[in-house]
Amino acid sequence: MKQYLEIGKVNNTHALKGEIKLEMWCDGIEFIKQLKTVYLDKNGNSPLALVCARQQKNIALLKFSEINSIEEAEKLKGRVLYCNRDDAPIDDDAFFIADLIGCYVVDADTEEEYGKIVDVMNYGSCDIYDVEKDKKHTLVPATPDIIVEVNTEYQVVFIRPLKGLFNEN
Repeated sequence: MKQYLEIGKVNNTHALKGEIKLEMWCDGIEFIKQLKTVYLDKNGNSPLALVCARQQKNIALLKFSEINSIEEAEKLKGRVLYCNRDDAPIDDDAFFIADLIGCYVVDADTEEEYGKIVDVMNYGSCDIYDVEKDKKHTLVPATPDIIVEVNTEYQVVFIRPLKGLFNEN
């Protein structure tokens, strides 16, 4: 499992005192607000102390103690920001997307393998797992009536698929 997880991408600066605009790739501003430190790389190097985080429409405005001018903030444009998973507690029944990517999707009753999760999307009502096998993609709603068990330690998701989801039978 990755120790440092992507939280979003800096897409611009905000005002003159070093704030940045972040396209959020996480659950939202409340997730970011719990962090005290974010990182400029996937190995946890180059930490930045988070002073303030607030939402503006669908982006986050962030202020770091190390960045105090628009010129310094400009240097972050286009950079991906990371958090340490140990600094970001989540509910017991929740999972980091990074841990779901690569998991095998298996029928809970027949043990038939349907493929691997290659992406997780959300359009409002629930997460959607993009499951790929032999270059064919199937979108699986991550609802309680379909998802039986998620075991990220063994990289497997057990499901009871709706009729016709993976075949015409």
